[in-house]
Amino acid sequence: MDNSTQTEEKLNGEIKKTIVPKTLIYTLFGSLFVVALLTVLQAYKIADLPATVLLVGRWIVLAQIILYAILKKSLTTWILISMIVGAEFGHDLPEIAVGMNLISKIFLRLIKTIIAPLLFATIVCGIAGHSNLKQVGRMSWKSLVYFEVVTIIALFIGLLAINVAKAGVGVTIPAAINQANTPEVVPQTTAEIILHIFPENIAKSIYEGQVLQIVIFSILFGIAVAMMKQKYYGPMIRFTESLAEAMFKFTQIIMYFAPFAVFAAIAYSVGHMGIDILVNLFKLLATLYVALFAFLLLVLFPIALLLRIPVKKFMKAIAEPVTLAFATTSSESALPMAMERMEEFGVPRKIVAFVMPTGYSFNLAGTTLYLSLATIFVAQISGIELSIDKQLFIMFTLMLTSKGVAGVPRASLVILLGTAASFGLPTWPIYIILGIDELMDMARTAVNVIGNCLATVVIAIWEKEYIRPTSVKA
Repeated sequence: MDNSTQTEEKLNGEIKKTIVPKTLIYTLFGSLFVVALLTVLQAYKIADLPATVLLVGRWIVLAQIILYAILKKSLTTWILISMIVGAEFGHDLPEIAVGMNLISKIFLRLIKTIIAPLLFATIVCGIAGHSNLKQVGRMSWKSLVYFEVVTIIALFIGLLAINVAKAGVGVTIPAAINQANTPEVVPQTTAEIILHIFPENIAKSIYEGQVLQIVIFSILFGIAVAMMKQKYYGPMIRFTESLAEAMFKFTQIIMYFAPFAVFAAIAYSVGHMGIDILVNLFKLLATLYVALFAFLLLVLFPIALLLRIPVKKFMKAIAEPVTLAFATTSSESALPMAMERMEEFGVPRKIVAFVMPTGYSFNLAGTTLYLSLATIFVAQISGIELSIDKQLFIMFTLMLTSKGVAGVPRASLVILLGTAASFGLPTWPIYIILGIDELMDMARTAVNVIGNCLATVVIAIWEKEYIRPTSVKA
C-alpha cells in the first residue's frame, strides 16, 4: 500500500512539474497545420512556393517542438522529439548527417559494456534467489513450466508476424553501409552450432560478446550458488543483487545519452537512405502492436477463460499498474502496485511474493516477442536471408537471453545488440530501431505486467488457493 501510494504521488508530482503552457501547444498545432497545408499544396502543384519557405516553416515547427521538450523535462519526450528533428536534419542536410554515425556508435559501445554483467547478475539472482526447491516446492516447477510455455508461444507469434509483414524488406542499402557492416557468415554444421553454445573460457565469451555462452555459464553458476551452504550463499546473492542494481543504474545513466544517439542515428539513416526508411520503421512498430494484441487475444485471454478467471474484474484490478508500466516503460515501477492489486484480487500473499518477482526474470512475453520480431527485422533490412532452422535457433537463444531485463527501460536493446552480434548480423539497423524503441518499449512492458499478473492467478488456481473476488478496488 505504502509503496504504490508513494509511486502514485511521485508520478503525480512529476506531472504537476511538467505542465506545458497551452499557448505553446496551440501555436505548435497551428504552425504544424500551416506547414502541412503548404507542403500538400506544393506537392500537388496547386501553389508554387520557393523551397526555402517550406524549409524555414519546417524548422520553425521543430523549434517549437524543441521548446516543448525543454519545458516537458522528460527523457521519453526528448527521445521521441530527437527522432523527428533527426529525420528533418538528415533530409535537409544529408552531407552533414552522413558523418554523424560516430555518435550512435559511441552509444552502442557503451550499451555493449552492460551485456555480460547485467545478464550474469540477473540470471544468477533469478535462479539462486527463487529456485530453492526445499523452500518453494511445487510452485517452482509449475511457475517455470508456465513461464516457458507462454514465452515460447510469444516468440513464435513475433516470428510469424515479422515474416508475414516483412517490415524490413525493400530497403535499398547503400554499398558503403553494406560492405562496412555486414560480416560474412560462414555456414556451420549442427555439431558446431551445439558446441558453440557452451563456453570454454568465460573471459573469452565476454570479450567476443557470445551472449548464449554467457547465459549458459550464468545458469550453471546460479544453480551452483543455490546449492551452497547459507554462509557462502548469502554473500554471493548479495553480491549479484548489488551488481544487478549497479548495472541497472549504469543503464539509466547511459540512457541520458539516448536522445543524442537517436538524433544522430535517424539523421544518418535518412541522409544515407532517404526519408523512405521511416516507412519501414513504422511498419515494424505496427507489426509489433498487432503481434502483442494477438498474443493477448489468442494466448492470455483463452487462459483466463479456460480457468474461469473473471476477466472484467481482472482488467479493472490491473488497470493502474499496467498504465504506470506503459507510461514509464519500466515493469519495475509497477511492481509494488501490481502485487497489492493481485492480493486484493484473491491471490495469497505467499504466491504473489514468489510468482511476481520470479516472473520478472522468466516471464517476459512482451519483451521476447519484440526481440524475435526485431532480430528478424535486422536481418530483413540488411538483405540477409535466414533459413527457418537458423530463425528457430535464434528464438531458442532469445528464450534464454531475455531473462531478467524487465526492470530497466529499453534494456532489451542490450539483448538485441548482443543477439545480432552473436549471429553475424550487422548492428547498423539497430541504430534505426533505436529511434522508435521508446514507442515499442511502452507496449511490450505493459504486456509483461499483464502476463505476470495473470501468472499469479494461474499458479494460485493450480495450487487450489485462489479466492475468487467479489469486488476489486477501483
